[in-house]
Amino acid sequence: MNGIDLASFDQLKATGDLPSPKGAALAIIRLTQREDTSLVNLAHAVKSDPAFVARLIKAANGVRMGMGGRPIASIQDALLVLGIPAVRSMALGFSLLSNFNSGACRNFDYPRFWSHSLAFAVALQSLVKITHAAPADEAFSIGLLAHIGELALATMFADEYSALLAEEPNSRDELLERERAVFVMTHNQLTAAMMLDWGLPKVFAEPVLHHEAPEKAEFPEGDRIYAMLWSLALADRIADICLAADDQRREMMPGLLRLAERLSIDGEALIAMCDLVAREWREWGDLLDVRTEEVPSFEELSQPVPTPLRDDGTRMRVLVVDDDAGMRTLLRAMLSGQGHEVFEATNGQEAFEMTLEIRPEIVVLDWLMPRMDGLEFTRALRQTKAGRSVYILLLTGVEEDEKLVEAFEAGVDDFMVKPLKPRLLAARLSAGQRVITLQREVERDREEIRRFAAELAVSNRRLQEAALTDPLTGFPNRRYVIERIEQEWAASSRNKRPLSCMVIDVDNFKAINDSHGHDVGDAVLRETALALKTGLRSHDVISRIGGDEFLVVCPETDLPSALICAERMRKAVEGLEVESGSVRLRGSVSVGIAVRDATMDDADALIKCADRGVFLAKQRGRNRLAAVQHKR
Repeated sequence: MNGIDLASFDQLKATGDLPSPKGAALAIIRLTQREDTSLVNLAHAVKSDPAFVARLIKAANGVRMGMGGRPIASIQDALLVLGIPAVRSMALGFSLLSNFNSGACRNFDYPRFWSHSLAFAVALQSLVKITHAAPADEAFSIGLLAHIGELALATMFADEYSALLAEEPNSRDELLERERAVFVMTHNQLTAAMMLDWGLPKVFAEPVLHHEAPEKAEFPEGDRIYAMLWSLALADRIADICLAADDQRREMMPGLLRLAERLSIDGEALIAMCDLVAREWREWGDLLDVRTEEVPSFEELSQPVPTPLRDDGTRMRVLVVDDDAGMRTLLRAMLSGQGHEVFEATNGQEAFEMTLEIRPEIVVLDWLMPRMDGLEFTRALRQTKAGRSVYILLLTGVEEDEKLVEAFEAGVDDFMVKPLKPRLLAARLSAGQRVITLQREVERDREEIRRFAAELAVSNRRLQEAALTDPLTGFPNRRYVIERIEQEWAASSRNKRPLSCMVIDVDNFKAINDSHGHDVGDAVLRETALALKTGLRSHDVISRIGGDEFLVVCPETDLPSALICAERMRKAVEGLEVESGSVRLRGSVSVGIAVRDATMDDADALIKCADRGVFLAKQRGRNRLAAVQHKR
């Protein structure tokens, strides 16, 4: 896929017809782009749109889900939890949803577009909590906007895009090719260009550009952008299943599980997450007045369609395979008369394809057939997971021992010699039915084990998150961040890009604890942590490493950029007023900054260098920054 054609985008933008935020959302976005914006000013702007207030608070509670503590109920707390970048993106996404929920493009399904975008947003937010490919508070907006290029084409070129959609492209690839031929840009290219124009980081725009054909992208496996790419592809597929017709959802599940393997997400954990996504999708739909649907349990969707049984339990799905039309007619009559559901194929190749599609319990097939004979079919089928449990009854005109041994070695379960005898065929099928019944019982036992394993996996994941999370602030703890900074150190060594870190110390924290007690001290730490987060960029990682100490890891960041980020955090805390009972306190922090250089041996040297910076900042009077170079 081609890259982002910014020249073509600039021409489209010059028309003034691109979808863009309006009203209160536009004011919020402009306010967040200013360096001197305070949370008080931002909260005042947000209050002007009551609908956005409700959406913002719900989003903040979604981010905090699983971290404990009281629910978010105020605008101020929601802004602190989400941070300015996420608030800006949400204002953008929700504004577009409100103002572009209908239009002049006749064949563009506006309600379905926003329904899919909302499911995409909820799925991506849930996924990044597992993959850590992006901050959860920003992932929702990325998912909501991931297909905005389609809406833009429908808005700017209503008639032309409607005509293109009327041709009903058979696949996403075909749609992209037609878009490129008619409009020069595809909807993915337009989406990525619009994201960059709105100020979203390139680390999000590039995966969005490629997420509909992720296997063609050349991002290094293990990098964050690789994880983001496949998280987007997987979230897109989850949204597709949520909106698919009932008879299509089950067919889409194998592809979903294959995508999850790219991110090392096991099937049980994925299914549990998808069921949660479906519930949250409906909740968001009610809040935003977006159409949603009831989705069956993903556990149910992942199972093969059971064959309905007669009252006596003997009805089976049987595939008859023979190149002789007369024999097929005879077998159909015999089997249908016994109450079975019968399908037909004329050769082994056709039968193989039908078996994978209709999942018969029994295959009755002739040995000698064109294209693929009975034994070739059996060997090929036994190589597939779906074909291992199929009962295969071989029809043959010979009874030579060596030939029959060859048939059983190929995977045949039983054989019958022609000409066929109806009573004997019924007895053979009855034997096969007993085997199939036992297989079903074994599968039910396995299902119970899988369900238990899924519950155990969820519990283990929660325990792992708890082990890596500071319970007071909800930030990652020391154990997590030390591992993370070592990963970023290794990445910096590979790509020769800068790496910075900051150690942040809350000023006079011991005096606060001694004078007002630990409850007030805890309140100060929580509010300080939230204020610090508002000054961070999307790819920075902040953690609590001690009582009143925080460590920030800033990948691909040089000293000037680190200083700007640190000053933003210092000012955010300086403007903070903490209330706890009758106590009102103002906060401040001292920040030590260090940037990796050639004299440092490892990540520990970088942290120690930043730690010396904190000491220097406190010596100089607190509530300030200090950047320190490494000394051997």
